[in-house]
Amino acid sequence: MINKLLFWCLFMAFAKSTNAMQLSSVEPAFWWVGMKNVELQLQVYGKNIGLSSLIIDYPGVEVKEVAKTSNPNYLFLYLTITPVARPGVLKLQFISGQQRLTYDFPLLKREVAARGQGFGPEDALYLITPDRFANGNRMNDELDKVQVNRENPNSRHGGDLAGISSRLDYISDMGFTTIWLNPVQENNMPGGSYHGYSITDFYKIDRRFGTNNEYRELIQKAHSKGLKVVMDMIFNHCGISHPWLSDLPDKDWIHNGEGGKYVQTNHFKWALMDVHAPQTEKDQLVNGWFSKGMPDLNQKNRHLATYLIQNSIWWIEFARIDGIRQDTYPYPDMDFMARWCSAIEQEYPNFNIVGESWYPQSSAAAWWQQNSVINKQDTNLKTVMDFALTFAAQHAFDVESNSNEGDEAGLFKLYEVLAQDFLYPDPSHLLVFLDNHDMARFSREGETDLSRYKQAIAFLLTIRGIPQIYYGTEILMDGKKKQGDGYIRKDFPGGWQEDAINAFDSAGRTPLQNEAFSYLRKLLRWRKNSIAVTTGDFIHYTPDSTGVYVYARKKDDHTVLVMINSTYTDKTLAVDRFKEILKDYSTGTDVLTGLNIGLKKPITIKSRGVYILELK
Repeated sequence: MINKLLFWCLFMAFAKSTNAMQLSSVEPAFWWVGMKNVELQLQVYGKNIGLSSLIIDYPGVEVKEVAKTSNPNYLFLYLTITPVARPGVLKLQFISGQQRLTYDFPLLKREVAARGQGFGPEDALYLITPDRFANGNRMNDELDKVQVNRENPNSRHGGDLAGISSRLDYISDMGFTTIWLNPVQENNMPGGSYHGYSITDFYKIDRRFGTNNEYRELIQKAHSKGLKVVMDMIFNHCGISHPWLSDLPDKDWIHNGEGGKYVQTNHFKWALMDVHAPQTEKDQLVNGWFSKGMPDLNQKNRHLATYLIQNSIWWIEFARIDGIRQDTYPYPDMDFMARWCSAIEQEYPNFNIVGESWYPQSSAAAWWQQNSVINKQDTNLKTVMDFALTFAAQHAFDVESNSNEGDEAGLFKLYEVLAQDFLYPDPSHLLVFLDNHDMARFSREGETDLSRYKQAIAFLLTIRGIPQIYYGTEILMDGKKKQGDGYIRKDFPGGWQEDAINAFDSAGRTPLQNEAFSYLRKLLRWRKNSIAVTTGDFIHYTPDSTGVYVYARKKDDHTVLVMINSTYTDKTLAVDRFKEILKDYSTGTDVLTGLNIGLKKPITIKSRGVYILELK
């Protein structure tokens, strides 16, 4: 009898211990009172926490819902933080049988400082791959057995937030107004995932880059120097090493996730807008995995959708980021993405989001911009990336417009893309660029003539849209995509103490690099103060047999006239054709040389030359 009683007691103790609940994490870690959206979701994780009930007693905070999922290790709490709630510590009490756990959740006071200021045509973005720009803290180079190896283009190289912070004056002095960083959130992936696109913690800065507080301090320092910061985000997928994958919050948290089945996306981005596409192709695009290491998130799961939206708001409120660049924009659920854009705008009306809409034609990119007349569903996305213009520009400056490729070669291809701006609801809010971290660099190895570079930079900084320059463009960094992504994301010379060459300083640059640097710097600094370029209308003339592309930017009585000669001979243009723009102006001052050019007689522009004339 005693043995049976002992066995029963041991069995009950074991049963009780296996059903004991634990509390491992709460995300987000804190929130603020006084937000416009009063609803707050908390993701609570811990063994058997989903078997508990919740009790709170905090003035102004109400429990809207305690949502349980198919996984007993998760709870999703939906709280209402009413306007009367005050900053303090909200005690979350979880009760399961005789067990009680208490979690102290901070409710913070919102800071008065401006937040979510956004970016637009008045800005110029400097795109940085953080691991490859500058190493300011060697102590965070090698963590979690991931080794720094600068000889391997696909390994971590050690660049970090401290390195970027130390170079803010360099960026600001060039004339940039905004920094866009490739993802800086945690990527605890095998091999290191230096690029940042395999996130394993959406609320944490990767320790190899720095801490959350260091990220916030970087942004504060950037703001003090007149620079904005755009954060790269990824909603389509996470990294395969994200803790979610070892214990999914819900059976439909990732696509094809319950059985652990990997299904590759087809990358058929056209299918979403193709009226002839089968639904199976659309589904595979949205539901397939980007790669085996990037599980596809299911934004149709309401808890995940709210989690991602709140994560964006958390970063805006905590770190004071000024904009978001959203990766692989056509791949996530479209309804969710529209909801996300709307939620951000409601909380931060001046904020801007740019979506990576990688299409070679303007029509497809225009389909994604908000208020599009060719898309029945409003995406609420203010800015899209103008890949069509990028692809045209990468070739246009190589070819004479009146070459043997025909009259519609060379610069005509740029005109052709810009002539299709009628497709866009707002062409001024397109992100324009010559290259980026996913493309072959615009500068080519061995180039000794800067005419191609100068024409392209002049074009980029004077057309409609928001210009973006990839780090190293100012020193003619090159790299071919076919060699691998690591070759288009090379280390900036001088970003590491051991570097023999420091291209951050003019003494460390070649004469050709200094010429390119000075040219870009001059135009960027001028552009900041040119309201004709940053806010004016865009008027262009069809390139004719002369091979010269002429266009203007005009705002009230401020007019800038741009002339680009694609040919290898000097060209003289009669001015009568441009009288609509020239009007009573008698001279134009060339921004690049300071020369005064008469506008009442034919204008001669040198071979492979460019004029940027401020009319007087």
